[in-house]
Amino acid sequence: MATVNLSSWVHHSCRTPRTVPGSIPGSNKSVIKIQPFLLRQKLTALSVTREESNNSIVQEGEEDSLKFDFMSYMIGKADSVNQALDSAVSLREPIKIHEAMRYSLLAGGKRVRPVLCIAACELVGGEESAALPAACAVEMIHTMSLIHDDLPCMDNDDLRRGKPTNHKVFGEDVAVLAGDALLSFAFEHLATSRVSPARVVRAIGELARAVGSEGLVAGQIVDLSSEGMDQNDVGLELLEFIHIHKTAVLLEAATVLGAIVGGGSDEEIEKLRRFARCIGLLFQVVDDILDVTKSSEELGKTAGKDLIADKLTYPKLMGLEKSKEFAKKLMSDAQEQLQGFDPEKVAPLLALANYIAKRQN
Repeated sequence: MATVNLSSWVHHSCRTPRTVPGSIPGSNKSVIKIQPFLLRQKLTALSVTREESNNSIVQEGEEDSLKFDFMSYMIGKADSVNQALDSAVSLREPIKIHEAMRYSLLAGGKRVRPVLCIAACELVGGEESAALPAACAVEMIHTMSLIHDDLPCMDNDDLRRGKPTNHKVFGEDVAVLAGDALLSFAFEHLATSRVSPARVVRAIGELARAVGSEGLVAGQIVDLSSEGMDQNDVGLELLEFIHIHKTAVLLEAATVLGAIVGGGSDEEIEKLRRFARCIGLLFQVVDDILDVTKSSEELGKTAGKDLIADKLTYPKLMGLEKSKEFAKKLMSDAQEQLQGFDPEKVAPLLALANYIAKRQN
């Protein structure tokens, strides 16, 4: 395998911006509304012992994160997001489509993207209330991408967040429509933001670019096209393209949207864009590592599926140890982008980056 210059590659990646109810699970709102203790279980990686911490993929920033009560912060913000999502996508006519939308939207998840949006908004001086419509819009689109990604014609998965995937419960036809409905409603919901029209228009444009044929869709189509390709015919540039567009782009959009609706300056928005680009790639590197080192029970989704599908992954191209080194470099670069911000206000984003690096599922 060719030698990889991690330092120069990370520099290029992170610092140069790219452009009838009751018959189906989910029909009872009280059943599928996530509770704080369930989210707490998903954040156990943040309260590991020192010995367990040494087994984490990245250890940087641990001492700083311990000074900030990230558990309470994450649970509080995620609860705000969950309530807002529950209210926005209520159980109404047509019942079946809204059941399917709510089944996946309220199935749990750590709410990393919406919390990033809120944290970025507050960092530049905005309020949580200003960020919530954007935060919810990003989570609706993220959920759409998961519903569609799990379809038989795509990654063909039966398990998501420890539950049967949407098409396994509602059928492929309804799953496709549920994803479509979440996508369109995300933009409608974002348009309700109680900030200046100029900020709303800018945010809508940012999110549309992140989702379209040069964003999320681009990453998905190239990922599908790369399955089964000979390792000697591909490289890190192709893998970078896939994951910047398929994974990092939505984390980036969430952060940038928060900065926009919060009234951040252009300089602040671009620094936060670079930060999010780094942690977006970090999220995927860690995901690839966990896919080959954890069980399906630990992950809440099918483990080893990328290997079976012969997908491009960081461990496949770089090896497991080099992938871990790369994760550490991405973490370092992400921290660098937050220098100069108010230390107290920046703590949630630093802790979020640390959480992404050390997550176990």
